[in-house]
Amino acid sequence: MTDGLLADLGGKRTTALLAQLDAAVPWHELAGTIRPVYRNGTGKGGRPNVPVVVMLKVTFLQRWFGLSDPAMQEAIDDRLSFRRFLGLGLEDPGVDHATIALFRQRLHTAGLTATLFDQANRHLSQQGLIVREGTAVDATILEAPKGRRRDDGTSTRDPSASYTKKYGKTYHGYKAHIATDVNGMITDYVMDTAKVHDSKRMDQLTEGEGQAVYADSAYVDKHRKARLASRGVFCGVIERRVRGQSALTDAQNRHNRVCAVVRAIVEMPFAWRKRTEGPRVRYRGLSKNGTDWGLWSIAYNFRRSLSLNPT
Repeated sequence: MTDGLLADLGGKRTTALLAQLDAAVPWHELAGTIRPVYRNGTGKGGRPNVPVVVMLKVTFLQRWFGLSDPAMQEAIDDRLSFRRFLGLGLEDPGVDHATIALFRQRLHTAGLTATLFDQANRHLSQQGLIVREGTAVDATILEAPKGRRRDDGTSTRDPSASYTKKYGKTYHGYKAHIATDVNGMITDYVMDTAKVHDSKRMDQLTEGEGQAVYADSAYVDKHRKARLASRGVFCGVIERRVRGQSALTDAQNRHNRVCAVVRAIVEMPFAWRKRTEGPRVRYRGLSKNGTDWGLWSIAYNFRRSLSLNPT
């Protein structure tokens, strides 16, 4: 009775967005990959596990709205639009932050994030939302706390994080490398420690690309250009002056103007990340942050797909 009376309440914009996302994501297909490591029923009595589909929805909600585990728990208890999206009535229990953390840990331990990412991208490709007309590559720094010195001389600093400099400023943390198609959909990713140069992951991220590769001038390498040319792949890396060259040639300037438009598309995921999550990682350790980035990339792609296929 109460659920029926409140059916029209809740934020209308959020409700409409979540209805679109609910229709866009193949929940049961993705859940099928997870079920072998997530048994619904403890066999020890007490409250059973939350259904896998509900936990997947919670995981993506976190990344669409940039919420920590405790904040997600509170939002589920507080927001009608979230409860409706999760299929929870007003009398149903919510999902506590420990359950959310345990679900993510199970995905991490089982190494399922990359499998889910590939599965989601196959679905999006079948929908015509990922196109194979070239690959753009870029990387962004995600900062981690520098830690503090304990009384015994040890440090709370994350040992997997490292330092790097960009534009004269020192950063401590990690670096997320991505490849996107020409629509800004993430087609591959690598999480690294911050000190690894952007260009070190380019060949891995563009392996198999048969048409064109786009990147900023940090990725310029004559040997890479030669390898791409030998495969018949257009090298859309932004040209820069070499030693002894006072200015770019007219041909280089024309090349840069043409490539810059496509290359800029790869920055779209990073811009959305900073709006929703900010410039920092949430976890300690390279592998855990890699899991988080993979889950975030899946959530981003489905959110981005709404702009490519508005209904």
